[in-house]
Amino acid sequence: MNKTLKKIGATIMVFAMLTSCEAVKNSNNTQRGAVIGTAAGAVLGGIIGNNVKKKNSALGAVIGGVVGGVAGGVIGKQMDKQAQKIESEIPGAEVTRVGEGIDVVFDENSGVYFATNKYDLNAKSKANLDKLAGIFKEYPDTNIVVEGHTDSTGNDSYNMTLSKNRANAVTNYLVSKGISKGRLTTYAHGETLPKYDNSTPEGRAKNRRVELGIVANEKMKQDAQNQVKQ
Repeated sequence: MNKTLKKIGATIMVFAMLTSCEAVKNSNNTQRGAVIGTAAGAVLGGIIGNNVKKKNSALGAVIGGVVGGVAGGVIGKQMDKQAQKIESEIPGAEVTRVGEGIDVVFDENSGVYFATNKYDLNAKSKANLDKLAGIFKEYPDTNIVVEGHTDSTGNDSYNMTLSKNRANAVTNYLVSKGISKGRLTTYAHGETLPKYDNSTPEGRAKNRRVELGIVANEKMKQDAQNQVKQ
């Protein structure tokens, strides 16, 4: 058995133990982040992070940026607050706390969306991005990955360009609202990373989305580690 398979086996065993523990089931995101980070952070960062990050995905950036341990728990606590703020101010957004980061999805039914075959931001999208920019200013020690996605309608090349233009529209708007360009990384995926069934109108609508990954920057990581040492 090679080293990768051994690591995968170890990961499965760790998750089996963690998910069967009542204390972990009843814990919050911050507590789970600290426990998982201590027990399996290196394995998760190495296997899951590297595999997902090959696709330059928002979720890959979140998983691949794991610090782990007690410092990871400190970061997780700050991310809990930011996630709650986004959920409170932008109810249509699909906000998921993942490890030490946040995954935010906007589709045609929630928050930031585009007319068919268009990439210009409408009034409602701008209003929600204004709120999001305000939250990002409150939490300056985070970096943001912005992804554009489409459904499977149309050819691959067209969809890739469309998703790129939509992601750039969001990134450029956030920059215009005072978010440092250095905090933002933009990717386009076209139709290659669907989350829903493209054979249904509802699934296609949800796949026409902009997805954001919010992760700790180096300052937040260092501050968390310094706090642990005190």
